[in-house]
Amino acid sequence: MALPPLDDRPGHLIRRCHQISVALFLDRCAAFDLTPPQYAVLRAVAAEPGVDQVTLGGRAALDRSSTARLCAALEGRGLLARVPDPRDRRALRLSLTAAGRALLEAAEPAVASVQEALLAPLAPAARDAFLAALRCLAAAHNGQSRAPLRTG
Repeated sequence: MALPPLDDRPGHLIRRCHQISVALFLDRCAAFDLTPPQYAVLRAVAAEPGVDQVTLGGRAALDRSSTARLCAALEGRGLLARVPDPRDRRALRLSLTAAGRALLEAAEPAVASVQEALLAPLAPAARDAFLAALRCLAAAHNGQSRAPLRTG
């Protein structure tokens, strides 16, 4: 039985594109010592100051242990503040520090250049369709993820 080429397998292509995306991000954001998950945490906290750590993990599609590890590392770098929720001391409320806001602002052009580089091979009209298809796949299979996106 002849097997189809790997390049005909969407999972293989998605994995390769993820590798390329991470490589571009790490290359273009090297000056900021920032990984894609760290950036996602900082962006999610910037969008929702005071969010609790568990909710943040859902917003960034990260599992609890990764969220805790990332937040601790970002706090250790002085980019994120974690304070106990006065109503529930087990919950940690998150906010960006001034250094975190400054880093996010400084890194944004580099992050935008990564996104542009990823989409550059596509014609402008195809970019919206590609992003729509990715959103459709992510939404349709969200429940199968080890760290599903939780927006509500």
